[in-house]
Amino acid sequence: MNLESPKISVSKSPEDVFNFLSDIKNFESLMPENISKFEVIDEDKFLFALKGMPEIILKKKEVIPPNKIVLGAAGGKIDFSLIANITQIDASSSEVKLDFTGDFNPMMAMMIKSPISKFIETLATSIPKSI
Repeated sequence: MNLESPKISVSKSPEDVFNFLSDIKNFESLMPENISKFEVIDEDKFLFALKGMPEIILKKKEVIPPNKIVLGAAGGKIDFSLIANITQIDASSSEVKLDFTGDFNPMMAMMIKSPISKFIETLATSIPKSI
């Protein structure tokens, strides 16, 4: 399953956006209002839970400054990635798009498609307000 957030314009350079997203503590400020738990485990890993959903641990898997950060599931039964793609518009602005990829059975994919789409859209639209 592949899902994409809308492209979000940010009035910051790609380096600023990359540095913000590289610090996993900053993901707390991007989370939706229905978050019930957020905990930094170490500099590359954090745990979060949304109301009514199981806890999810994300780990920084790959970084390509200043254009890409890949977070992946750390443990658990589900394997997926959340990829932040950062594109330069000009010296002081950039565009961010979040991609979610995961390998799910059709029933699971049908159940989680809508909540995951809404979740990545919330993360993306929160970036300009949080940096």
